[in-house]
Amino acid sequence: MKIDIDRLLSDIKEYAEYGKNDQGGVTRPSFSQADHEVRARFIKELEDIDLKVTIDGAANIWGRHKGSGKKQGSIVIGSHLDSVPNGGKYDGPLGVLMAKEIIKTLIENNVILDHDLEIVSFTAEESNDFNLSTFGSRSFVGRLKIEMLKDVFDSTGARLSDELIKAGGGLDKFPMMKEMGKNKKGFIELHIEQGQRLESKNISMAVINRVVGTYRSKVRVIGQSNHSGTTMMEHRKDALTAVAEMILEVERQCQESGSSVVGTVGKLNVLPNAANIIPGQVDFIYEVRGETEEGIQHKVNVIQSVWEEIARERKVDIQHRVFLDQKPVVLDEDIVHILQSTAHEMEEPFMTFSSMAIHDAAHMAMITKSAMVFVKSIDGKSHCPEEYSLPKDIEKAGNLILQGIMNIDRELT
Repeated sequence: MKIDIDRLLSDIKEYAEYGKNDQGGVTRPSFSQADHEVRARFIKELEDIDLKVTIDGAANIWGRHKGSGKKQGSIVIGSHLDSVPNGGKYDGPLGVLMAKEIIKTLIENNVILDHDLEIVSFTAEESNDFNLSTFGSRSFVGRLKIEMLKDVFDSTGARLSDELIKAGGGLDKFPMMKEMGKNKKGFIELHIEQGQRLESKNISMAVINRVVGTYRSKVRVIGQSNHSGTTMMEHRKDALTAVAEMILEVERQCQESGSSVVGTVGKLNVLPNAANIIPGQVDFIYEVRGETEEGIQHKVNVIQSVWEEIARERKVDIQHRVFLDQKPVVLDEDIVHILQSTAHEMEEPFMTFSSMAIHDAAHMAMITKSAMVFVKSIDGKSHCPEEYSLPKDIEKAGNLILQGIMNIDRELT
């Protein structure tokens, strides 16, 4: 029994039409018109194969395929359908559409599991205008509370609570998610790797046993704005040149041999941002990711110590506020082992490593046995129109989850 790869590829191609832009990419942020359209199609397709559809408070879409009833609870497979601006067609939708394909394959082969089998599409996994990435899964497991979300707006003034209602959810439906979570016995998410570890070894897939932690802070460097022509170099307090040194220090520290920690400064706001004015203030977001909490904190401490020296030398002030300190997540050993054993049974090569990106599976690990499968990304490209995984690699990863689900169903008590 195998998935129908041609049917899956057709789904991926058709879903990529929702939010397709002139650059050849997909722009489908949650709560956009394209998102509403793709959600409507997805719900209809679940109903067409007789799944019981539920939309929870966070507007996550659930479809349940009944099992034999011999075992209580459900095994869940899925991911997300939203995209980054001008993103690709695989990041997120591959996991959701593969879940639908697996359920179709089981139905067509008259295979009935002892557990119920569910598919989920989580809301707003990607970064969005409400500044709440992995919103759906974080809400579902209780990490985002009603009181935290009542007065959340996007840049246009739209209220999150109103957008949830339009998508079929709503803050008044948040309490139902706690009850729903009690019967989830396992969760598996398929995702493209978004890196080159698999490609470098020419291996199609990986079983993911850990999700890295992420530390992010908003940093403000305050210097002195002044005339760019009349202020001599020795009299300047240039915030931007100080920041340039700070960014290079992040790179230097994270390039150390043997370090599994990565660091990024990915967003800057320069004030007053004029050609003839020395920058007096720069705001930026600083991120460090790593496999262990100790490794992340050590790197942060070293970097900030050097930053203090830069600030003294350049006569600027540094302020920072931590807004994300997400600990690394160890995924479930039982599910990971079953997936590894399944790959051995199928005689398919695979790797086992950590995910360097945060995914919904990391949050689902709070309430259930959670794991992931990665499929090889060509050139490691993601979050861009060139994002691509070979059909043969996708097929192998899909069949691993298909067979793995049946083994999980049998082995979970």
